[in-house]
This record gives sequence, structure tokens and C-alpha cells, in this order.
Amino acid sequence: MLAAGAVGTVGAILIKKSNKLGRGRKGGKQGNRWARPGMTVVFRAELMPGRDGSERSFRVTKLLPSGRVMLEGVAGEHTETEFERAR
Repeated sequence: MLAAGAVGTVGAILIKKSNKLGRGRKGGKQGNRWARPGMTVVFRAELMPGRDGSERSFRVTKLLPSGRVMLEGVAGEHTETEFERAR
């Protein structure tokens, strides 16, 4: 009886770890992304000094599997840390 309880505990731990790694249920963290296509993001002022917020604003065209984004009118891939937090 003690062995059955231990097996159940180990199973629960493995399920919890697999969910943290992004495996398991569909839609886990998929819906909780920092950006979405069509959304407007604003580069941090330190990255574009001397420019107004409207000049640092760009529209997200594509969200990549790595969590980076492609922007309209800006070359390359960009990460969440390059942008101001939404208020």
C-alpha cells in the first residue's frame, strides 16, 4: 500500500515538471504571450535616443516560436526586453 502511494506521488511530480517545460496539455502557455501579430510595441528610449514614443512604435507582423517577434518596417528579430512594458 505504501508503494502505491509513492508511485502516485512520483507520477504527480513528473506531470508537474512536464507542464513547466511546456509539454503536456495543449494551450498551456500558448495563450499567454507577451506580443501578438497586429499589436503595437514601443522600443525602449535607450535603444532609440532622441526619438519620440510615436517614432519608436512599430507593429508586430509575426511571433516566432522562440518568443521573438518580427516587426513592420524594422529588420531582424526582436526580444521582449527591447520594448517598454505595456501600461
